[in-house]
Amino acid sequence: MVSTAATSTPPAPGSWLRYLGWSTDAKVIGIQYIATALIFLLVGGFLAMVIRGELITPEADLVDRTVYNALYTMHGTIMLFLFIFPVLNGLNNLLVPLMIGAPDMAFPRLNAVAFWMVPVFGLILMASFLVPGGPAASGWWSYPPVSLQNPLGILLNGQALWILAVALSGVSSIIGALNVVTTILRLRAPGMGLFRMPIFCWTALSAQLIQLAGLPVLTGGAVMLLLDLVAGTSFYRPEGGGDPVLYQHFFWFYSHPAVYVIILPIFGVFSELLPVYARKPLFGYTVVAIASLVIVGLSLIVWVHHMFPSGVAQWMRDLFMVTTMLIAVPTGIKVFAWVATLWRGKIRLTSAMLFALGGIVNFVFAGITGVMLATVPIDIHVNNTYFVVGHFHYVIYGAATMGVYAAIYHWFGKFTGRMLYEGLGKLHFVLTFIGTNLNFLPMHPLGLMGMPRRVSSYDPEFAFWNVLASLGAFILGVSIIPFLLNLVSSLVRGAKAPANPWNAIGLEWLLPSPPPAENFEEHIPTVLRGPYGYGSGEPLVEHQERYEQALREVAA
Repeated sequence: MVSTAATSTPPAPGSWLRYLGWSTDAKVIGIQYIATALIFLLVGGFLAMVIRGELITPEADLVDRTVYNALYTMHGTIMLFLFIFPVLNGLNNLLVPLMIGAPDMAFPRLNAVAFWMVPVFGLILMASFLVPGGPAASGWWSYPPVSLQNPLGILLNGQALWILAVALSGVSSIIGALNVVTTILRLRAPGMGLFRMPIFCWTALSAQLIQLAGLPVLTGGAVMLLLDLVAGTSFYRPEGGGDPVLYQHFFWFYSHPAVYVIILPIFGVFSELLPVYARKPLFGYTVVAIASLVIVGLSLIVWVHHMFPSGVAQWMRDLFMVTTMLIAVPTGIKVFAWVATLWRGKIRLTSAMLFALGGIVNFVFAGITGVMLATVPIDIHVNNTYFVVGHFHYVIYGAATMGVYAAIYHWFGKFTGRMLYEGLGKLHFVLTFIGTNLNFLPMHPLGLMGMPRRVSSYDPEFAFWNVLASLGAFILGVSIIPFLLNLVSSLVRGAKAPANPWNAIGLEWLLPSPPPAENFEEHIPTVLRGPYGYGSGEPLVEHQERYEQALREVAA
C-alpha cells in the first residue's frame, strides 16, 4: 500500500531548524539534498582548483604525483556521487509531488532514509583522506588490477572506503528511484493522465527507470570488487582466474546510462523553462515525452563503446557504435523542440533563462563530440586523452550543472519564499559560461594532439592550451562567489516571492510561496488539461478560481 502521510512534524513552520534534522516532508528533504550537494560542490571544486593549478605548468611542481592521483579520483567521485546525483534527487523531491498534485512522495520514511545515507557515505569518503596511504587513487571508475592493491586492510585502506561509499550511494539512489517511479505512477491528481504531466515528470520518470535497471549491476560489481580487495576472492584477479574486464562491463553497464540519469532531468528543466520565458507552448510535447522513454531503452545497450580499446570483438564494436549513435536521434528531437519553442517567442532573458540557453548551447557541442566518440576509429584514437575529459565535462558541468543553476533561479522563490537577485544571477551566468568554455574547450585540441589524461606533468608543447584551461577553471571558481552571495543575501533580506513571479503554468504555481506542508492540503486538484496551453484561456484545474482567490488573500 502506498503511504503519503508525513510521520514527523517540523520544529515550526518557517524555522530553519527543520532542515537540520529528520523530516519526511519531501520539500524539506529536497532542500536538504540540494544544500548537501552544494557543500560538496565546494569541496570538489576546491580539488579541481588544485588539479588545474598543477597543470598550469608542464612540470609536476605543486603536489606529489601520488597525491595528484588521489585528487583527481576524489574530485570525480565527489562531483558525481555527492553533488550532481544528490542535487537532482533534491529537484525530484521538490518538483514531482507538486507538479502531479500529490501531497508527498509515495514512501516518506524511505525518502528520508535515502537522503540521510548521503552524508553518511560522504563522511566515509572524506574519511579516506585521514587513513594511512590516503584516499583512493585509481580514478572514479577504479578499474582492477590498480584498485586491488591493498597492503593495509579494510579499516585503513582508502580504496576500500571508496568502494563502500559508492555501494552505499547505489543503495540510496535505488531507494530514491523506487520512490520517484511509484509516486509518478500511483499518486497523480485526478484527471492527470501520463500525457498531461509536465515534461519534467517524464524526464524524472525516465531517469529513475534507468537507475532501477542499471544501479543494481554497478552496486553488485562494487561489492565484488570490495570482496576481492579485502577478502581474497578472485572475481577480477587474473592470478585467481578472474577477469578484470568483467568489472568494466559491470561498471559501464550503469555508468554510461548514468550520463542520461543526469542529463534527462536537465532536459526536463529546459523544457519547463523555455515555454515560460518564451511565452509559447512547448513544441511537440508528446514527441518530447516519448523521446525520453526511447533514450531509456537505448541507454542500456551502449555501454561497450567505453571499452573499444579493451580487446572486445569487432562485431561488438560495430554493434555498439550503431546503438550509441542512434541515441543522438531522440536527443536531437528534444533540441529541435527547444529551438522551435524559442522561434518567434517573446523571450525574457532572466537569470534562469540565460542558464537554460547556455546549458543548451554547451550540450549541443557535447553532443557533437559525443557522436564523434561513438565511432570506433575516433574513439580508439582519442581514448584516454583530454578529448574525452573535455567532452564529459561539457555534459556534466556545461549542460547539467548550468541546468541545475537554471532550476534554482526559477524555483528558488517558490520553495523559500524569497526572490534571488537578478543582477547577481546574471553576473553568475556570465562568469560560469565564460569559465566553462575557457576551461573545457581547450581540452579537445589537447586530446587530438595526444595529451593523455590523469597525468600531472606533460610535454611543453601542450602548455598553451593547459594555461587557457587553468584560467577558465579559476574563473569558474570565482563564479561561485556571486552565487553564494545571492543565496545568502536573498534568504536574509530578499524580496518576498509571490505565488507565481514568472507567470508560469503548472500546479506548483497555484500554491503560495513556500507551499504548505502537504501541498494541496484541503483539496487535491482535478486536472482538466495539460500544462502547456499558454493563451488558451482554459482553466488548468477544477476550482482554479478558488485557488487564485486564496492566493490573493495570502498576498494581502
